[in-house]
Amino acid sequence: MFPVEIENIAGEILFAYQNGRMVDPPSARPGFDLDAAYAVEARLKQLREANGDKALGRKVGFASKAMWRVLKLETLLWAHMYSDTVHYAQNSSATLSFSNSRSLKIEPEIVFALKEPIVTPLDAAGALAAVDWLALGFEIIDCPYPEWKFQPADFVASFGFHAALVVGEKMKVAPEAIPKLVDELPRFKLRMLKSGELVEEGSGKNSLKSPALCLAELGAAIARRFPGEPLTAGELVSSGTLTSGHDTVPGDFWIAEVNGISLPPLTFRLA
Repeated sequence: MFPVEIENIAGEILFAYQNGRMVDPPSARPGFDLDAAYAVEARLKQLREANGDKALGRKVGFASKAMWRVLKLETLLWAHMYSDTVHYAQNSSATLSFSNSRSLKIEPEIVFALKEPIVTPLDAAGALAAVDWLALGFEIIDCPYPEWKFQPADFVASFGFHAALVVGEKMKVAPEAIPKLVDELPRFKLRMLKSGELVEEGSGKNSLKSPALCLAELGAAIARRFPGEPLTAGELVSSGTLTSGHDTVPGDFWIAEVNGISLPPLTFRLA
């Protein structure tokens, strides 16, 4: 697509994000593909940073090879997260409100903080060797498209639907702990509760068979698409949902409990 078209789409998406508006999916326009979507995402990053927001890392979408086959994707997708959207829980609990939301959903995820860049293909252990700490998290997503109808390129072009990330208690990743984590991350179980009632059970395997493998795949995918802009030290990665996404409205109180990995429960209230 021409640069002016990329600029126009980025402006429309940013206006919708800032004002809680809906917008038609860019994929309705001729020629809008993943290359164009990542160009829009890059332009949105420039606009956000010019406004004082700092890009802190990446969120993952489509962390399922079954989805890749259905949607004819070659890898997972991603978008940036920002200093005004990443929040650290206090005592494993957080409360947030959203003034311009449209249709919020909540997803439990594993969050990684990198201490080293990821520039070459790695296995789970190699990816974890680049990690400073990991934590349980909640990602809050919001879709600007009517009835949540979109194509993968539309997802990339609209911040990956990222509205906020809540990060729980950090677990330091020591080198000697990596073999155990390689075993635990695919196997651990998660219970998602809403107001004390069980909503869904999930597992680490739901994030590309392991959140560590998801991190490795993200690093490799970014290096392939943007060779000069790899995942770098200091970045956060929200590594794909461990359950399906659940609608959430003000007043909801959520708890994520895990078994099989040493992470405390994380609670979240939508004010």
